[in-house]
Amino acid sequence: MDKNSRDAPHRVAGSRSGHAEGPPPRGRLCLTEPVTSPVPSVFETTRPASADYLTRFAASDAGRDYKARMLDALDLRAGLSVLDAGCGPGADLPALAEAVAPGGTVIGVDRDQEMLDAAAEAHVAARPGVELRRADVHALPLDDASVDRARTDRVLQWVEDPARALAEFHRVLRPGGRLVMAEPDWDTLVVDHPDPALSRAYTRHVTERVIRNAAIGRQLARLAADAGFRVPEIIPATQVFRDVRAADRVFGFERTTRRAVAAGDFTEAQAGEWLDHLAHGPFFASATLYVVVAEA
Repeated sequence: MDKNSRDAPHRVAGSRSGHAEGPPPRGRLCLTEPVTSPVPSVFETTRPASADYLTRFAASDAGRDYKARMLDALDLRAGLSVLDAGCGPGADLPALAEAVAPGGTVIGVDRDQEMLDAAAEAHVAARPGVELRRADVHALPLDDASVDRARTDRVLQWVEDPARALAEFHRVLRPGGRLVMAEPDWDTLVVDHPDPALSRAYTRHVTERVIRNAAIGRQLARLAADAGFRVPEIIPATQVFRDVRAADRVFGFERTTRRAVAAGDFTEAQAGEWLDHLAHGPFFASATLYVVVAEA
């Protein structure tokens, strides 16, 4: 949950970082000091680099599960061309390249040069048939009807205009081509706490101040239909976390809580109470991501 905040966009469209707490925005939401209540050591206090976060998440149980569903839904075979829009550090490109070999092409597009550099350092582009291009998902550097398949993974929650991005995907796909998208619906985020009011305050902070398009998961099918796609399948993928450390690597609880204090959504005392229970009490959190299959 770490990308453009709704109130202070930070990253450009067509890239993803995927952290749950958002980037340091301008103005009052940027708080570098910890809350005065003791912060349990189970939480990561330093925000990981975006490329590192995405690579780590792709290798996690939660990441592998829905990404496997996306790969299956793409229905790839040898010789096809595939666009990965907002490819990040290229964690998904090797599997795509393997699925379309021999003779296929995989085009990874990202607006963030840092991400493309990370992909290059991982030798992703050295694989046969893999290309990396720096571009915005609102204006893809591809000809009309030039690719057979496209995927986008947790990118549209951050972009300025999801409908425009969908129109671009429709433009570059060949007739009958397939687009597979995965996006969370952040209103499905629940984090258990003995005080439900604190849980609601935290999730409200996330949906109203951190994620630009917090409801994108439920909107994908409608936006795809409006762009001219047919939507034959929607696959819900609910991620359940019982280990606070595993959840924190996705959601960044302590860092997000600091921002909630700065925004006035938590007092410092409430922040301490919230984090203390997450660290020491029985832990439960869940969120639902939707994999949407669309056909041009």
